[in-house]
Amino acid sequence: MKVLVPIKRVVDYGALFVHSLSNADPVLAHNTTHNTTTAVKIRVVNGKVDTGSVKHSMNPFCEIAVEQAIRLKEAKAATSVSAVSIGSSKAHEVLRTALAMGADSALHVDVGEAEALPLHRTLTLSRQKVAKCLKAVVDKEKPDLVILGKQAIDDDANQTGQMLAGLLGWPQATFASKVEVSADKKKITVVREIDGGLETVVVNTPAIITTDLRLNEPRYATLPNIMKAKKKPLEKLTPKDLGVNFVGKLETISVAEPPKRSGGVKVETVDELIAKLKEKGVIA
Repeated sequence: MKVLVPIKRVVDYGALFVHSLSNADPVLAHNTTHNTTTAVKIRVVNGKVDTGSVKHSMNPFCEIAVEQAIRLKEAKAATSVSAVSIGSSKAHEVLRTALAMGADSALHVDVGEAEALPLHRTLTLSRQKVAKCLKAVVDKEKPDLVILGKQAIDDDANQTGQMLAGLLGWPQATFASKVEVSADKKKITVVREIDGGLETVVVNTPAIITTDLRLNEPRYATLPNIMKAKKKPLEKLTPKDLGVNFVGKLETISVAEPPKRSGGVKVETVDELIAKLKEKGVIA
């Protein structure tokens, strides 16, 4: 069984953003959750947020998807694992990370500057465009299973996996917290996290699975594997090569900081409160 894992390059989850929409010096922010300190410099240039100086990494949910695919291979349920990323030239960084984790090969669909980072790009990639591009990759690679993160932490859309399943006409199992492949590799049992608890579904292959947070804990890439990843195949294509029209339809016009709240006023009596409310036109 061949597994394809779409992954995305996003702003690193360890970076703590501070509202600073001027050309100020970098702000040193400490993230207590991950016990990391990151220099964050956020500026707005011509109405667009510039995150060029902020660290980027693989989307955490994508890491979980890569880990699950590798575990399936280690359990002999999968024969090969391929990673694919749709983004700018810098997307090869996360593909190398996937290869260092244990993926066998990688495919980079270079879309130039129309990268799927809604924070600072003028033309952003819609999930529909990404799904159509992934469908073309699936048609090319012929995988039996596609595992991807349920959402990306930069836009939290939670749409790509479902759109891809719709375009392919494949069954889907989203928000997976447990995945088991049958002995004949024709059925996959997935435990889903839902509002009411857990739901168990069975899908026939080929299928789409999106991963939830509690499915696994991704491994760290070791130095020997990082070195080996440099020799693994990384194919580079463009949307045109896949026959996909990638002209963006969504444009970010401008980004502005929310208006600052004015200070509150303390009142001594109920009568004074009522008078203030009348003065503001809140009550008649």
